[in-house]
Amino acid sequence: MRLLFILLIIYSIFTNNVNPTIAADLGAGEQIFSANCSACHANGNNAIMPDKTLKKEALELYGMNSINAITNQVKNGKNAMPAFGGRLADEDIENVANYVLNQSEQGW
Repeated sequence: MRLLFILLIIYSIFTNNVNPTIAADLGAGEQIFSANCSACHANGNNAIMPDKTLKKEALELYGMNSINAITNQVKNGKNAMPAFGGRLADEDIENVANYVLNQSEQGW
């Protein structure tokens, strides 16, 4: 009986301390993109560096076809792109990264 009790406590520790995964809010990502990114990246294009668009093929070519890569780029900036890490909350950056990747897969 004591062993069963110990196993039950261990089980509850592991199952109750799991953080649920928060789904990205694509609607919020779209709003953030419109307010902060669309001046240079309207419709997934790039007004500054035309070859480096947000289209699926370009993201794949430049190794930017993951949430982590896009999030890193948005936070830290690169070349002509400014860093948004100090201006946007991490959740906002995560939402915009998910929005960009989703739009690229949909063909903008």
